[in-house]
Amino acid sequence: MTGILPRCVILGGGGHAAAVIDALQGGEQAVPHAVLDYNSSLWGQTVLGVSIVGGDDCLMSLKENGVTMFVIGLGGTADNEPRRRLFESALAQGLTPLTVVHRSAVCSSSAKIGKGTVILAGAIVGPRAVLRQNVLINTGAIVEHDCDIGDHVHIASGAVVASTVHVGVAAHIGAGSTIRQCLTIGAASVVGMGAVVIKDVQPGETVVGVPARSITVSKR
Repeated sequence: MTGILPRCVILGGGGHAAAVIDALQGGEQAVPHAVLDYNSSLWGQTVLGVSIVGGDDCLMSLKENGVTMFVIGLGGTADNEPRRRLFESALAQGLTPLTVVHRSAVCSSSAKIGKGTVILAGAIVGPRAVLRQNVLINTGAIVEHDCDIGDHVHIASGAVVASTVHVGVAAHIGAGSTIRQCLTIGAASVVGMGAVVIKDVQPGETVVGVPARSITVSKR
């Protein structure tokens, strides 16, 4: 280890925060200094030994005390807008997004990994793949060569994205799903858990099943 590692704050105190902290504690990227969560019932608790010190209004005081970086500790189960909002709020307050790669993940040296992206245990990112800002590649997911994954996308555990797939901003690729090569998955779309996608998915569309078919999702 060379020098002193920067300190970072994790935004979100649920289960995904534990996965992020685990990745940080096993590497030399940054020191997880504190967790923030809007849920006041969690304040004073810890996530893998890291204290939940308050809500998002604590960001500026943490920055004033030398915390320079942040990482999104909030997962997503279809809707990635909360992750986007947290990311953009922290940027607006002058913090730097931290890119986190778990020690057991495999990333090609020719892949391009954007700021604030998190790649968790056992994930694989292939040659010439592009992961843009605040992408989440969850445990055991595979992003094959020449894919282009947009900002704020979540590729959930065990999903397989075959080669040369374009995934639009804030889309969600469900756990265990498979995306055929050379497809386009539209912005803010949802691929359901275990789906097998063999044709393009339109922006905002939700698809489920084998082969994947479009469904209407009620708005509450």
